[in-house]
Amino acid sequence: MVGISSLVIISKVSSRPYFVQHLEQLEGSGFRLRYVRTYLVKGFETSWNRSTFWAAIVGTTAAGGLSYWVARRITKPLTLMEQITKEFAAGQLDQRLPISEIPELNQLGVSFNRMAAGLEGVEQRRRELIGDLTHELRTPLTIVRGYLEELAEGRIEASPDIYVQLTKETKRLERLVNDLQELSQAEAGYLPIHVQPIQLYPILKSLVHKFADQLMEDGPALQLEGSPDLPAVLADVDRTEQVLVNLIGNAMRYTQTGFIKVRAWTEKGKLWIAVMDTGQGISAEDLPHVFERFWRGDRSRSRHSGGSGVGLAISKRLVELQGGEIFAESQFGKGSTFRFCLPLA
Repeated sequence: MVGISSLVIISKVSSRPYFVQHLEQLEGSGFRLRYVRTYLVKGFETSWNRSTFWAAIVGTTAAGGLSYWVARRITKPLTLMEQITKEFAAGQLDQRLPISEIPELNQLGVSFNRMAAGLEGVEQRRRELIGDLTHELRTPLTIVRGYLEELAEGRIEASPDIYVQLTKETKRLERLVNDLQELSQAEAGYLPIHVQPIQLYPILKSLVHKFADQLMEDGPALQLEGSPDLPAVLADVDRTEQVLVNLIGNAMRYTQTGFIKVRAWTEKGKLWIAVMDTGQGISAEDLPHVFERFWRGDRSRSRHSGGSGVGLAISKRLVELQGGEIFAESQFGKGSTFRFCLPLA
């Protein structure tokens, strides 16, 4: 309507002066139009009014139809998006937007589908977390309740062994709760990280010496491979040591013979630390899940292997918060390698 109105007004104002000017030019060229000039102007205005009237009607109809068609193409995916968001609110997170022929709306749809997939993944992980957490808590709680019921009913007598077992299960619950709290803080970005230049070799040497004292004579050999002149890295001392303790502890838990090697080297502005072992290894189908909560490679020993099942998830997040990356490589029956990097100072 704005376009047609502008066309009519501008043409109405400018067409008559232009036509008169054209007639004056013809008279200057030798044509004698004095007596027919008025009729020519009136005839031109009449023809112009009629043609403009029909042009306005046809143009308005065409413009209205085209505008309606374009509006429908634009509003249809937006309406569908509104319906899908309502289904999301109702808990149905598997809906997705179809591909649109309009590039901008297609980009919006791709972003919307990516967001939907993320929400579905979060919901799936939430359900898995609740299920895994319930599964992890059930065993120690059942043991504690069983002993307490037996003691209360007098079927067993209190002894130091029972108290030791109750204390063990209570500490297990406490460790699980503390690990979950730490993981939650790390994933939310609330865990304090004090990054500063540190020398990593003394930390590696101290940890290897401490863990070597815990190995049996017929167990694996714990080795340190790296130069004492390693450059400083930007990292948090306590959090880096926590990651190393977790990785070395896992290697000791699943390595009965052979060796466990802690290796450090620099590459492309980063310091890499790898913990390699000759233990039981991880199968190819399980390898992508090693950094997930409550995942354990040895399911047959998962209840009494000493871990809470979130250690690797915490380690991954701690490394990322310090600006590094962590990776896992393994061959089932041959051993595993966990390596992570930290930026150089």
